[in-house]
Amino acid sequence: MSKQMTEMLKGTLEGIVLAILSVQPEYGYEITARLREMGFSDIAEGTVYALLVRIEQRGLVAVEKVPSEKGPPRKVYSLNAEGQASLDEFWQTWRFLTERLDRLQKGGR
Repeated sequence: MSKQMTEMLKGTLEGIVLAILSVQPEYGYEITARLREMGFSDIAEGTVYALLVRIEQRGLVAVEKVPSEKGPPRKVYSLNAEGQASLDEFWQTWRFLTERLDRLQKGGR
């Protein structure tokens, strides 16, 4: 992954993870696996777990501890109302940026 791609991804990864959680609750490894399925193969699990801690601290997700057959209980994350509002804002910002970037690429103003 290029340095430019890495920098852009840092700014959007939270929105991407919130979008994943808007579909269904997931635990950290499942989120990482879903990102990899989507082509984000260079994202480290540690990056995802650090992001999950941040969005939990900001109150954007609900967390449920679910028993695991292999070790300690897993934390399953689901989007709450504040997380949905943050995701809605992310998509609004994304549309704003992509519309302007598309115009710029086509030589328009």
